Amino acid sequence: MSDRDPLVSLVRGGVRLIELGQPFFTGMPCSPNHPGFRMTLARRHGDMVRPDGGSAANEVIVTGGHVGTHIDALSHVSHDGLLHGGVDAMAAQRGGAFDTHGAEHLPGLLRRGLLLDIAGLHDTDHLPGGYEVTVDDLEQAAKHADVDPEPGDVVLVRTGWSRLFDEPAAYLGGQSGVPGVGVDAARWLAARDVTATGADTTAYERIAPGAGHSVLPVHRVLLVESGIFILEHLALEDLAAEGIHEFVFVLAPLRIVGGTGSPVRPLAAVTR
Repeated sequence: MSDRDPLVSLVRGGVRLIELGQPFFTGMPCSPNHPGFRMTLARRHGDMVRPDGGSAANEVIVTGGHVGTHIDALSHVSHDGLLHGGVDAMAAQRGGAFDTHGAEHLPGLLRRGLLLDIAGLHDTDHLPGGYEVTVDDLEQAAKHADVDPEPGDVVLVRTGWSRLFDEPAAYLGGQSGVPGVGVDAARWLAARDVTATGADTTAYERIAPGAGHSVLPVHRVLLVESGIFILEHLALEDLAAEGIHEFVFVLAPLRIVGGTGSPVRPLAAVTR
């Protein structure tokens, strides 16, 4: 009798992977709080040709840790000078890198993922700018999907806003605001002890029209008070279009020592 791990048996022959992240490219929308993404070729084919006729190209990439699809480490936000667990933020960041809660401690994730489709719940392509996702929204979306967030889950909240990703000014919502999870809804997720939660917007939480990223109370609730990781700039349209609300969530952050976040490529693994 085989002693093969059941997980190996499950993926034997392959599973279907659905992209949950946006592509990275120069000029992509970026929060005004972070340096943007830049990529250029440092060496081009033909710059140097080897004796056998071979040539190679490579690039230089410059980016912040919170640009494009990414995950926030627990060092990203403090409140009253403290990080999650009461860690002194000023002391932890001495030397230009965090010695506590750095991005190298972000976990790889192979978890149950849940899609709570708030835009679908309201029968719209995308929620209006500045819309606050409420506890009732989350409860009704979970009921509609016949799922219930449990400890360890990764909960993804669809606003439909990623439909605007190719229109940076509209996507960032400087004047219109951006839909997102409110404080009460964040506490609802925290009470269910989820491991991480994410959304298809630049800041996860509600941004009021014309307010910009002046205050981010949901980041305080999730990162500082609850130790729950936040994913931003997700691409959730394909998942929603297929009506998939429960799946295996796969994520592997970069181990950036002392960093506050990491670009990522999240995936939903499904068997159908």
